[in-house]
Amino acid sequence: MKKEIKNMTYTEAKKELEEIVSSIESGKLDVDALTDKVKRASELITFCKEKLSKTDKELQKILEELD
Repeated sequence: MKKEIKNMTYTEAKKELEEIVSSIESGKLDVDALTDKVKRASELITFCKEKLSKTDKELQKILEELD
């Protein structure tokens, strides 16, 4: 069962994304599974990008406060 993305950590999302990439690269997925995997990968990529962006902003704020 897939974990809801909003309840995942960045590390969990990245790991699942790596697993999806491996399964796609294996070439053993049927068309229906491939579509589902690509959709999930897209959701995970969006989540990871947002998480990284948020973290970057928080770090910039902390660094500015140190100056």
